[in-house]
Amino acid sequence: MNQPIDERPAGSRTRILLALTPLIIFATLAAIFFLQLSSGRDVSEIPSALIGTKAPFHNLAPLEGATRNGAPMPALTAETAKGKLTLVNFWASWCVPCRQEHPVILALSQDPRLTVVGVNYKDGAENALRFLGELGNPYAAIGIDPNGKMAIDWGVYGIPESYLVGPDGTILYKKVGPFDENSVKTGLMPAIEKALVQPAPAG
Repeated sequence: MNQPIDERPAGSRTRILLALTPLIIFATLAAIFFLQLSSGRDVSEIPSALIGTKAPFHNLAPLEGATRNGAPMPALTAETAKGKLTLVNFWASWCVPCRQEHPVILALSQDPRLTVVGVNYKDGAENALRFLGELGNPYAAIGIDPNGKMAIDWGVYGIPESYLVGPDGTILYKKVGPFDENSVKTGLMPAIEKALVQPAPAG
């Protein structure tokens, strides 16, 4: 009677499968990573589960001492953004990419279609004020988030991070990392234009 060529004990086959499992997992993850890179997609524009949902604003305390055009800065609350197309920018004085991004945020604050507000994240007031004094203040309102509680609710990965919020309070777009000329042109501006052509919510 002929015997099967490979008649290894079941335990031996199980050990081989267990040994190969990490390699299979690694190969799968590597393939996914390669496809993401080769897609040409900006990986900094990370999809958020919050897109399409109401922005979870907190009533944050103001950054005491901050001014714009000689006037004290209002605090950031849900009412600040109500009825306006708003860019919410999470930033801090200790954040090097925030400093790199700041000229772009200043330029965006000049766009009459957009209200730019800031969330000062886990920062000291004196350092935050010095940052704005050196680089300029683009914000229509600033709230302080010393413990990062609002950042957690917004799903912030790391700053700088920005969210476009529609006039009805819905999150429309998310940007992880600093804006530059290209990301504004290819990501933020199309999101702004799309928001502006959408009909206003009923009621």
